[in-house]
Amino acid sequence: MTHVPSQEDKMTLTEKQLGAYLARIGMERPRTPDSRSLAALHRAHLMAFSWEAIDAFMGWPSDIAPDAAFAKMVGQRRGGWCYEMNGLFGAALSAMGFRVTRLCGGVNREILGDAAIGNHLTLQVDLDGPWLAEVGVGDAILEPVRMVTGPVSQRGFGFSIAPAGDGWLRFSNHARGMAKSFDFRPGHGGEAEMAASHAWLMRDPGSPFANALGVLRHTGDGYVSLQDDRLRRVNAHGISERRVAGAGQLAEIFDSVFGLDVPQVAEVWDRVREAVRDRAA
Repeated sequence: MTHVPSQEDKMTLTEKQLGAYLARIGMERPRTPDSRSLAALHRAHLMAFSWEAIDAFMGWPSDIAPDAAFAKMVGQRRGGWCYEMNGLFGAALSAMGFRVTRLCGGVNREILGDAAIGNHLTLQVDLDGPWLAEVGVGDAILEPVRMVTGPVSQRGFGFSIAPAGDGWLRFSNHARGMAKSFDFRPGHGGEAEMAASHAWLMRDPGSPFANALGVLRHTGDGYVSLQDDRLRRVNAHGISERRVAGAGQLAEIFDSVFGLDVPQVAEVWDRVREAVRDRAA
């Protein structure tokens, strides 16, 4: 009898995929799914993959399914945004025996209200209590944190989790973070809301990802970001910035800084110049 994949099957990786994923992030499969191995995997994922929303910026196809994220990020040496970064990480964790719940979140819900719900995927991992695993915000935590209210400090950056009413919790990013905050409810999925938000963020002219190039990657003491034609290095002590001069330099930055094989870089550069001109006007 042919096996028909269930929804649960689609949210995990096969053994072959898991092996390729672990090789990509330079990790061995942990013997025990515990908090120490979760932290090591979380850090390794973020040091191996860049956050990027180039597909939305260029109007290239994108899929919310973890299988698609695996093909893109492991098979093609690309990165991903929250649906892909957290989607792939959650699928890998599930394949390694972790208890993972995909949570439907809302970036900047404190500003946008409930319209933001679904514009972010984050992860709950249940170990000795619930943990927040978050590899989908490119400049936030490097290691998972307990899903409890209070301040969080990593690499000199300050974060926090606080109640946001009606069972929601609010993760606040550090002061220099690109996304100010995101809200989530422990145990609360919402695949339909995330699929609808994904479609809007990919196609709508009002989508922030369709109107600006954004690429981020964690470093040992902070992160590096590319926002249109501005390359920034950020740590807890300050920011340095330089301008990107052309398509050749952009290709070199994609490769050496972010570890990305991006197709059609000349077209990406033309789109960057168009976006910069539109905002200046």
